[in-house]
Amino acid sequence: MTPSVINLPASQDDHRIARLAAFAIGLSLVEAALPSPLPGVKPGLANIVTLLVLQRFGWRAAAWVSLLRVVAGSLLLGTFLSPGFVLSFCGALLSLLVLALACKLPPDWFGAVSHSILAAFAHIAAQLAVVYFWLIPHAGVLYLAPVFAAAALLFGIINGLVASRLLGETSLKALPAS
Repeated sequence: MTPSVINLPASQDDHRIARLAAFAIGLSLVEAALPSPLPGVKPGLANIVTLLVLQRFGWRAAAWVSLLRVVAGSLLLGTFLSPGFVLSFCGALLSLLVLALACKLPPDWFGAVSHSILAAFAHIAAQLAVVYFWLIPHAGVLYLAPVFAAAALLFGIINGLVASRLLGETSLKALPAS
């Protein structure tokens, strides 16, 4: 029997997205090993990579990196198609949608920090919606919203500042002038 070989041509962009997705997957695996003070509260370290890709290579590349990270990360963690995967996937989808809209905002006022905060709130909103409408259809779930919103704000700011620093942004564009 002759082994069949399928060669798929890959562009430089494909290689770059694969490298960046691998880095984001690595951060996801590291984050999965960290203890969480509250179930569902994670710093979202891989989102730093998504923010960097968004600023450098555009929304399409960021979407590829984010979705590859969610799918491959869940395969490696053994959570593919589990409720945790659905939560992560829906959070990533809404975050990407919000980032697509945020990219159209004036760059003098909105940068990596504001994008990170908006994405973090979108991520947690999607996760709470999935929990409420699918997993635990009880109004008590909504009592957790302030806790998750506070975590989203904190980690959104931290991840945005890290991304901003890595991008070499000298000013905090996301903070409005007072």
